[in-house]
Formats: sequence, structure tokens, C-alpha cells
Amino acid sequence: MRRRNFLMVAGAGLLQGQERAKRDMVTRAARPEDLEMPLSGFSDYLTPVEHFFVRSHVYVPAVELSSWRLKVEGAVGTPLTLDMAELLTLPAVELDSVAECAGNGRAFYDPPMPGLQWTHGAVGNGRWRGVRLADVLRRAGLQPSAREVLFAGADVPVGSMPDFQRSIPMRKALDPNTLLAFEMNGAPLPVKHGFPLRVIAPGWAGDSWVKWLTEIHVLDKEHDGFWMKSAYLHPGNAVAPGSAVAADQMRPVTSLRVKSVITSPESGTQAVMGKPLTIRGAAWSGDAGPVNSVEVSVDGGRAWKAAALVGKRTQFGWRQWELAWTPRSVGYVTILARARDAAGNTQPMEQEWNPSGYLWNVVHRVGLDVVREVRSVAPLTAPAQTPPVISACTGCHGEDVIRQQRLTRAQWDREVTKMTGWGARVRDEERAGLLDFLFTNFGPRTR
Repeated sequence: MRRRNFLMVAGAGLLQGQERAKRDMVTRAARPEDLEMPLSGFSDYLTPVEHFFVRSHVYVPAVELSSWRLKVEGAVGTPLTLDMAELLTLPAVELDSVAECAGNGRAFYDPPMPGLQWTHGAVGNGRWRGVRLADVLRRAGLQPSAREVLFAGADVPVGSMPDFQRSIPMRKALDPNTLLAFEMNGAPLPVKHGFPLRVIAPGWAGDSWVKWLTEIHVLDKEHDGFWMKSAYLHPGNAVAPGSAVAADQMRPVTSLRVKSVITSPESGTQAVMGKPLTIRGAAWSGDAGPVNSVEVSVDGGRAWKAAALVGKRTQFGWRQWELAWTPRSVGYVTILARARDAAGNTQPMEQEWNPSGYLWNVVHRVGLDVVREVRSVAPLTAPAQTPPVISACTGCHGEDVIRQQRLTRAQWDREVTKMTGWGARVRDEERAGLLDFLFTNFGPRTR
């Protein structure tokens, strides 16, 4: 019955996904669309679709289920071409898992680096239903030489940008938790989240969660395409802040790191002396196992108390947590939270820097004033700054991507070189003026 119902409503799922509006989101880029979840989104165990973050390198493709097919090719004994009805003959699996952009938290790195300046909300916890990737691969018959699985979707690159394709090693592909999902939170996948099929690589960063999936290529070697060899890379160790690391000295981002976020109270708010309040948040981890504990400090890290973990424990979903606290004296208070996973990994007090701004997981801190009575505080406002249209840059993305950057002149120079390589038209005699404008208006900010 579940299979028949899905096929009946899946065609409408395309329309449903387009019409279900996001709300209260932070727009990091309007074109292509990149949306960040507000802190209030952490209050839900399962993140509603309207609050689930969106990361798009390209414009959302229109996919018709009637003509959609999944191809499985490469180092297999029997290449496959499956429609949704054939895919649904395989056993269905459902699991809860956090999806998090590798760059979540990039805005907090110092020195800064280019990219979308995500803070806390490029993450969400979903309930995914689909079939095991391993079952599809076994139906195709893996050859002994199979080493990696490469995914490609229906999305089309912008300009001369390389086609977005990511690969995962065979051990992750055959993990029973790695899925090809057609449902999210009990409904067909919304278009912005990969309708009709996407990869679910639980415990791994979202770059491996390829959307709008149409092709699976089983490889007998490591994939050497742009998005594996030149993007989503991490040095794997600490490097001096601001230093450059050659691509061949880095490795692809894979597992998430243990992490927690304080969602209430928020920084800059006030608490009343002697009045109880509850400190709340959420915590998650990656391949190392689920979150086992969260500790909270209300004195800047001098002493720690165990928070209560709320709700069920799952391997890849987040754990909500809370701690009751009554402030006893007036003054400024720094609240810290740190999580520990099943393997014993805990969050660092200082973040190791990396040149792409990936895998931020430093202990989260919130500052608030403890007062005798709440007083009104005038909000800080910044002067509006609307840069002129830069046609060479805005042909592929909006001005919002430019406005959030805080790069040195050398970093802007590298970004302009990358973008011209992807089709942006900047004449040699225009380059210096463009760099002057970008650096003057969107250079490093003093803290």
C-alpha cells in the first residue's frame, strides 16, 4: 500500500515541493538559492521542510517523474535503468539523520575565507525513507575492481562551472545506512531537496548527499573530477591561520564532527537574577557514533554540569538537550556547551583553522546580562550598503553572495580568477578597478 500510494502522489510531489514555502529563513544567496535555518528551527526534533536549509550550487531542475530514470553503470555486471516503480520493488528503509553543509559555521572563522557565510543553521534533522544503495549495487552486480561510487544529478551547471558530481568509497556505499531516498519527513521529497531521489550519506557532510539523482557510476579508481580534487577539501590537520594549502595536500571532506548549538537563551539577551530559566540546544555527530552526553558551563568554562538529553537516541539524528539554571548574581555571564560522542570525541575550545572554512565545531558560547529587572535595549543598526550592479559577477549569482564576504585583496584576486575561469567576463583593463571596488567595500572587517 505504501508503494502504491507513493506512486499515486509522487507526481503531485513535484508541485507540492514547489509550492511549500520556506519561512523565517536567512537568505545567504537568492540566485541560486541558499537558505539558512533560524535558531528556532533547532526546537523541533524533525526539522519541518519549511525550515530545512537549502544549499544549491545551481538552479533547481524541473524533473518529471514519468520520464525520470536512474542509470547504474560502470564496474558492474549488469548495467541498470530503473524507473521509480522498479526502484520501489526493493526493501524500503527509514532512518533519522542530520544533514549539514560542510561550510556550516564558516562565518566564524578568522581570518575569513570566501564562500557562503553560514552561521549555525546550514543543518537540519530529517526522517528519510528510501532503499539501500547497497541493494541497488548488488542488483547490478559489483565487479571485483569496484572502488568508488560516483553520483550525478539532473541539475545543470551555471556558465562553465564543472558539473556537480561527488563520489564515495565502496565501504560507505555498501553501508546499510546509506540510502537513496524518495521521502522526507513522511512525504515525497520536495523539489529543493532533491525530488524525486537523493543520496543519504548519514554522518557525512551534505556535499555527498547528491540531489536530483539520475546516474550512479561504479568506478575502479578514485574520481578525479573538479568537485573531488579541487573542492570540498580539508587538510586533515591544523594549519596556521591564513595559510594556503595545496589541493594535493588535502583530502575530501567526509564525516561530520561532534557538535552542539545553544538555541536558548540567545546571545545579547537578558536574564533576571533569581528567576529560573532553561538552557536548551541540540547536538549531533558523524561516523564516530551518536552523542552520548552534553555538558554546560555558566561561568565561562570553570565548572561544567551534565545536561539532560531529550527524546530518543538515534545513530545519526541530533539529540536535543536542556539544563535548568537559576542565575544568583548580577553580571555578564558566558554560557558554554560541549558535546561528546560514543567514541569519546568532544568539542574543542579553540577551532583549528582550514582554508575552506569547513567542519566548524568549536564549543558554542552565548553571552547574556543577568539583571535585577529587564530593561529595554536599543538595537544596533548598521548603515545600509547597496553595491552597484557588477554585471561580470552577477550573471551567475546575486549581489547577496558578494555582500557577505570579508576577503583580503589577494583572496578577491583568486576569486575573480576562479570566476573568470567559469565564464565571468572581465577585461584585463577592468580587473584592477573591480578588485579595488571589492576589497574596499567587502574586505576584512575589524572585530
